[in-house]
Amino acid sequence: MKRVVITGLGILSPIGNDIETFKGNLKAGRHGFSLVEWFPGQTDEKWVGARVQGFEPLEYFEKKELRRTDKLTQYGVYAAKKALEDAGSDFSDLDSYRCGIIIASGIGGIETCEEQIMAYHNKGHKRVSVFTIPMMISNMAAGIIAIKTGFKGSNFCPVSACASSNHALGEAFRAIKHGYLDMAVSGGVEACTIGFANAGFNNMTALTTSKEPDRASIPFDKERNGFVLGEGAGVLVLEEYEHAKARGARIYAELAGYGSTCDAYHETSPNPDGCGGAKAMELAINEAGIKPEDVNYINAHGTSTPPNDKTETAAIKTTFGEYAFKVAVNSTKSLTGHLLGAAGGVEAIATVLQMKHGFIHQTAGYKVPDPECDLDYVIEGVRSAEINAAVSNSLGFGGHNVSLCFKSV
Repeated sequence: MKRVVITGLGILSPIGNDIETFKGNLKAGRHGFSLVEWFPGQTDEKWVGARVQGFEPLEYFEKKELRRTDKLTQYGVYAAKKALEDAGSDFSDLDSYRCGIIIASGIGGIETCEEQIMAYHNKGHKRVSVFTIPMMISNMAAGIIAIKTGFKGSNFCPVSACASSNHALGEAFRAIKHGYLDMAVSGGVEACTIGFANAGFNNMTALTTSKEPDRASIPFDKERNGFVLGEGAGVLVLEEYEHAKARGARIYAELAGYGSTCDAYHETSPNPDGCGGAKAMELAINEAGIKPEDVNYINAHGTSTPPNDKTETAAIKTTFGEYAFKVAVNSTKSLTGHLLGAAGGVEAIATVLQMKHGFIHQTAGYKVPDPECDLDYVIEGVRSAEINAAVSNSLGFGGHNVSLCFKSV
């Protein structure tokens, strides 16, 4: 079996559009939340949101391309480009059929979908853009990245709600580990901070009701009441270890384990005993060839919803036993909000940056302890730490549970 390492990172997020800015905001515990007028013309009421700031697509795309691509694809191409630049190679020495692209999205081009449905209803069927379908479908980010890079290997888009990115990374990892690919561009992208998406999540009571950005996404806090809708992209370059070593690549960490399960319980609620999430962590840790006690840090799914956080806490206790109270746990969503299908990619980047640079970021906004959430959530501020092994969790509507296990190199 091959070893798989991470050699490139590309980020677009509410707390930074480059790795240094993103890392700095992680360390500072600085969130990317603001009050957003989601429904102009309908109501003046505002909800907290987490939007990408400062992204200028014309710096990376021609005007003609922008008319044919949803923001989803633009975000994905940008993050992939940055990840490859960070990796320091175009991988032209490899067979292009052994270079894969696995980029996830939970929702796809929903902004295009909303715009074109409005055009259809208001102006008739002939006014629907000829580019509607390729702009809307979730796999197009992966497809366009392939066109721009020339990578011709396995190329697809996992769609498993908020577990999508971790499925993408896990499948890319397995493809390299078992010898089907030599490298892969993998992660996730989401661009859905629009009124239509907000209405759907808000009306199902999944979003926070807080109007205070500092107390909006507060994972594991007793007063948590929903997540903050976010957007962005997190893309990583995964590479076979010997190839990375031979070219002198900087290695952030090794991706060593992947666990994937399903609750088979409910459309949107996790099984309260956390058995599915616990099994996913167990599988990832076992594949990595380590013991639960070897894990120094867990990047939790930590959505700030009442069901998720207590269920994930229960899952961690099941997997780690008494050691659960000694391992550091945090939630990057306390800073970025919930990026849905892109969450796992962004959180994988957060995880390996913390491993590489020896810190664990604060779970920001936490104030009120919850007896049902009683682990070490790193609430006091950034913590210096040597991380030899870490787990990153993603859980999705439909009961999907995915854990990734990273090891230092």
